[in-house]
Amino acid sequence: MRARHLNNVACLISRYVKGSGVCWASPRRRLSPSHYSTLSPTEKPYYVTSPIFYVNAAPHIGHLYTLVLTDVFKRYHALKGKKAILCTGTDEHGMKIQQAAQKDDQDVRAFCNENYKSFDLLAKRADIQYDHFIRTSEPDHRFAVQHFWLMLKDREYIYTSKHEGWYSVSDETFYPQSGIHLALDPSTGRKFMAARETGKEVEWSSEVNYHFRLSSLRDRLLQHYEENPEFIQPSARMQDVVQHVTAGLSDLSVSRPVERLSWGIPVPDDPSQTIYVWLDALINYLTKSNYPFQIPGNEHAAGWPADVHVIGKDIVRFHCIYWPAFLLALNLPLPKQIMTHAHWTLGREKMSKSTGNVVNPFFALDRFGSDTMRYYLIRDGGVRDDSDYDNLYIIDRYKTLQGTLGNLVTRVVRGKGWNVRRAVEFGQFDDSSEGKKHLEVLRELPSAVDHWMVQLQPGEALKRVLEVVNQVCQQCSSVIKVHFH
Repeated sequence: MRARHLNNVACLISRYVKGSGVCWASPRRRLSPSHYSTLSPTEKPYYVTSPIFYVNAAPHIGHLYTLVLTDVFKRYHALKGKKAILCTGTDEHGMKIQQAAQKDDQDVRAFCNENYKSFDLLAKRADIQYDHFIRTSEPDHRFAVQHFWLMLKDREYIYTSKHEGWYSVSDETFYPQSGIHLALDPSTGRKFMAARETGKEVEWSSEVNYHFRLSSLRDRLLQHYEENPEFIQPSARMQDVVQHVTAGLSDLSVSRPVERLSWGIPVPDDPSQTIYVWLDALINYLTKSNYPFQIPGNEHAAGWPADVHVIGKDIVRFHCIYWPAFLLALNLPLPKQIMTHAHWTLGREKMSKSTGNVVNPFFALDRFGSDTMRYYLIRDGGVRDDSDYDNLYIIDRYKTLQGTLGNLVTRVVRGKGWNVRRAVEFGQFDDSSEGKKHLEVLRELPSAVDHWMVQLQPGEALKRVLEVVNQVCQQCSSVIKVHFH
């Protein structure tokens, strides 16, 4: 059985390589170390990822916030002189995509080919400097997922069983009986079964599919959390995850019968089953780091393990429990950290497409511009707690910035008597107590900013920069008056 699974992998690889029609007879073959002796080890780049976004609906302000966060982390490390890689993209498989295409009376592939464009456009409009924009419908990702599946099966982490439970198409996950309740739609009076965690409708499902032995990895997960206390940020969510895993884990359904879900990646040695969309989606982070083709000695050249996964708090379970478990099963390196940010509300209420209580990010970018929106989202955006979105807040924050940073630049650069040489000489040789004080503040600023960036708190880093700008601005008038008039 084990040899057959490994040979399946070899056959997949041979089909993937253009022009190759030969299955490798010896998939365990390894090239000798001398084969790679001419390859010099490459320094691992900084690798940051956003989640990949479902294409069944238009982008909202939360998508923009996540993208800006990832871009800030990438730019910061590039500023420090490190090669940095940002990966984003779209999740194009699963029941919700299949049903959305059917509702629009479209071919599902054509539906995805059209709808992914709005997320790509959003990234470009917001000046997101991404290196990879992955689509899970692409051939290289399909290969990576099927290879991953066969490796899990080879290690006997996958088995067949009947599964019964409550399935949420919207969340693309099963919920236990304890995780659902009877809900009421206030607008229609309709009663339905819903997930307690998200409020999304669930439906009873009974089917034979493949399962992943998640329960067997409970102790290894807890050990990783204990040895890496900064793994999940902020710490409150780390505590929630540890508590959840400590209470026990059930094995995870990782496929759906093809008669129920046809739009996805087929199980490589069983075309009657489609791979679970979350297993498929999570592997995207590996796909763009050249998995499974990393070169021995240079495995980290494309970035893996990720330095930071940036995600919303609604997908913590998938990224902080399931994803590490999948990787542990194959003894692959885990991401270094996972930043879980909070959500945006509107009028102190949760945003919802069904009620129209959402913010169109393209309208916001059109009205305020990319720089203003990026500044506002980082300044006011919540990591631990939700933040309330309001156009008045955006205007107020921007006007305040104009009055500080804008005023400072205007006073210094356009002031009467301004001279570049004299300004530099003054800054270099000023021995006054006031001059030394300002110099010390500026010297301490990089380390203060770095402290918060390491803590994955860019909003706090920005606040520290603004504090220094305010301090300098307050003293600027008197300094210019004394030395340049």
